[in-house]
Amino acid sequence: TRLGKQLSRFPIDLRYARMLLAAANTGSLRELLIITSALTIQDPRERPFDQQQASDGVHKKHRDERSDFLALVNLWDEYEQQRQDLAQGQLRKYCRKEFLSFNRMQEWREIHRQLLLLSKELGLKQNVNPADYAQVHRAIMPGLLGHISEKVTENEYRGARNRKQFIFPGSSQFSRRPRWIMSAEIVETSRLFARTVADIDSRWIEPIAG
Repeated sequence: TRLGKQLSRFPIDLRYARMLLAAANTGSLRELLIITSALTIQDPRERPFDQQQASDGVHKKHRDERSDFLALVNLWDEYEQQRQDLAQGQLRKYCRKEFLSFNRMQEWREIHRQLLLLSKELGLKQNVNPADYAQVHRAIMPGLLGHISEKVTENEYRGARNRKQFIFPGSSQFSRRPRWIMSAEIVETSRLFARTVADIDSRWIEPIAG
């Protein structure tokens, strides 16, 4: 199909490529280029064992009240501003102070650059004005339909195939516990955790899931 041919051009997980194509239609390609390139790498935010409280405090400033995906956009915007203003040595120092991996931030930028160039080749246009919450998350959803879940008890969520899961404690949604959530990944440690979580409107699901 035409969609399949477009998806095959992207050198990333097909789910993330699907988000980019959706973003071009919802007017949120700028934000989704940042989010998808971030999801392909190891999280650049560091949390040293002996400085967990300090690092959590620093990372909290990028937090979005409803979405861990938007926290990635906030982090990117601040880093890009610093990258333009600072020499490389100062930028490394900034990363140490902010508990960020300099190498992973570089990797993030490189993948973002590749995806941006590919998007232009495919004729996908970046939005000039910031996308709103619904535009961003309705673009993410086609790639993560299997990672949508609904709250069934105070802490517990039920996802696809009746999988019982919990919001990861490091998420901005851990205390909020919205009724419907979408997550970038489901990870099994002591229990099944939804990581990189956003609050979603259940009315978005059916038109997208078809």
